[in-house]
Amino acid sequence: MYHPSQVDCSREFEFAESEPISRLNRPDTGTHPAVLRGLPFPARKTAVNENVIDVLIYIYENYMDAEESVPTDQILLEEELVQAGFPQGEIKKAFNWLDELAWRQGSLTYANALPNRSMRIYSEREQQRIDLEIQGMLLYLEQTGILDPMSRELVIERAMAIETEELTADDVKWVVLLVLLNQPGQENAFALMEELVYNGEPVYLH
Repeated sequence: MYHPSQVDCSREFEFAESEPISRLNRPDTGTHPAVLRGLPFPARKTAVNENVIDVLIYIYENYMDAEESVPTDQILLEEELVQAGFPQGEIKKAFNWLDELAWRQGSLTYANALPNRSMRIYSEREQQRIDLEIQGMLLYLEQTGILDPMSRELVIERAMAIETEELTADDVKWVVLLVLLNQPGQENAFALMEELVYNGEPVYLH
């Protein structure tokens, strides 16, 4: 939702028919240059509590980040996740979440995008899930160039789709990382966000 007097270039992209990109391909981000220090939020360091976010983190860290091959049979992957201690219900939610992310990424395209100079206004429903801390974090990520308007909107949509009692800034950081993982042309932003998630400090890419 946007204030009527403001124009946001997130309105300038549209859905187009295309094949969804792979949800588990990690881009080659190359080497990491110098580090930009002093960011206002730390990386996630909580224990596994077996919700959908934890399933997504497990998949990322054991397959995407470890550069290991993902089982081509989803049943085998589900069995591995069950053996790791995750409830089947949360595993299925995670698979559905990734499938929807892949479809949305594969069907989004820019259409005459303009520079973004407006403030994102959150709807009442969005504010119930995305509190001021998360809103501030997303604004920070956009101001520093890690998120563009299209990615920001996808992050908000995917964050709203997560079925947890409470959505934290820590959870949304992982949503941002997973959104950027397969976003075309966002390899530098992904590297920044990955460094931020794990170390609380993004690499400063020139």
